[in-house]
Amino acid sequence: MEKHQLLLGVDIGTNESKGVLIDESFRPIATASVPHAMENPQPNYFEMDAEIWWSDFCAITRRLLDQTGARPEQIAGIGTSVMGCDCIAVDQNCKPLRKAILYGIDARSGPQIEGLIRAYGQERVLEMFGHMPCSDDIATKILWIKENEPDVYNRTYKFLTGSSYLTAKLTGNYTIDSYLAKAAFRPIYQQDGTYDGSCGPIFCRADQVATIGDVTDIAGGITPEAAEACGLVAGTPVIVGTGDSTAESIAGGLVTPGTLFVQFGSTMFYIYCLDGRLDACPQDNFPGSYPFTIPGSYAATGGTNCAGTLTKWVRDVCYGAEVEASRQGGPDAYSVMAAEAETVEPGSGGLIVLPYFYGERSPINDPEAKGVIFGLTGDKTRREINRAALEAVAYSLGSHMRMFQRHGLVPEDVIIAGGGTKNPVWMQIVADVIGRPVQVAEDWQTASYGDACMAAIGCGMLKDFRALKAAMPVSRPVLPDLERHALYQRYLDLYEKLYLDTSELMHQLP
Repeated sequence: MEKHQLLLGVDIGTNESKGVLIDESFRPIATASVPHAMENPQPNYFEMDAEIWWSDFCAITRRLLDQTGARPEQIAGIGTSVMGCDCIAVDQNCKPLRKAILYGIDARSGPQIEGLIRAYGQERVLEMFGHMPCSDDIATKILWIKENEPDVYNRTYKFLTGSSYLTAKLTGNYTIDSYLAKAAFRPIYQQDGTYDGSCGPIFCRADQVATIGDVTDIAGGITPEAAEACGLVAGTPVIVGTGDSTAESIAGGLVTPGTLFVQFGSTMFYIYCLDGRLDACPQDNFPGSYPFTIPGSYAATGGTNCAGTLTKWVRDVCYGAEVEASRQGGPDAYSVMAAEAETVEPGSGGLIVLPYFYGERSPINDPEAKGVIFGLTGDKTRREINRAALEAVAYSLGSHMRMFQRHGLVPEDVIIAGGGTKNPVWMQIVADVIGRPVQVAEDWQTASYGDACMAAIGCGMLKDFRALKAAMPVSRPVLPDLERHALYQRYLDLYEKLYLDTSELMHQLP
């Protein structure tokens, strides 16, 4: 790689967009971010204006060039990622016809899922989707638009996910990562990557979906119009791109089967890389596996709706004074929370939090689940609630690990990345709960870094993903305390039983 060449990666997340420029050492030389907000117009509805994503991309690109003094022609390739399972309906000019329906946190399509099961039967629906459909499935979001907003549906030129939208804005070409297509868009696409003529029409027409490509394929060059908007050079290669969790998993080093990657962001999302296909098990909410981004590999995926959003809730409710102090130049409120959590014994003095503040995906697949703070007594303070919230997300991962074990899966490596890794207390809790070492990625090994690295493969600067792994840093390990692990297993039993014993009551609440 010539030394003057740079790679650009931009990721659009739930609360902000981030970008990075990396050089030939595959280390960042500049980063930039732009905050934005999602909308929650009613329970189970989460949306965002996709045009914000494009304006964020343009702002970040110009900011990175200004910071470094780099020339636009030095950028040899571009990779992008956006929140994975979003649904964007656009017209022929790639203009969104409505706000994007966000990933699994948006559970509005519950009635559509129930309607499919009534119409086709559970066995047939399981065959169609490869798992029991859930809020992560884009096909059911499209069906919601079809049934509730027929004018939008009829005017839709393409139904895209986030990365497809951003790549189309850059290149004018409508493409989608094969992994997202075969997993998130099933059963619209078949597993060979073609439109499913038997199931697809239930949701949309063949001409309304994007063309499948591998994540590192070149989708096209930047159009003159896009180049003018973002300050780059027309013709600069852009790879197909993917979802943020996939990009962050690659950034953290998920390139071989037997590895479990866990993203601690606003939500917690996992990708378990496997060397073969596994069938879904609806009785256990095990998702099965699909062909993954890494050639020849498969992935089982799922997610917990609350991770960073739960700690943010605790911050806003219990640490308002610290938030205000940080605005005046004091320490960051999250650092205060981490320090306080470290002073509390494992188990939080008998306090257990169920993190279902926005319903839940895996492993319970219950959009009507509610959050619980259980075990409150008069001696409890914000410190116990704070630590219990951290433990709650770790318990969710522990519950996933138990599910994997029931299906004969024990990961060789566990990699954790995302904003949650900035809290070392949380990472130690995770290691203690699951009883295994966890490899914690560097702070800058985020989705945008993965995007830039995959652009290097697309441009031919690196041969393949194994070559990328060799160019990346070695993650630092966090080792478990086995005595704490034994204690946490008893609490994990209570955590799982608490949901089972209260789920019926949860469903009676508005």
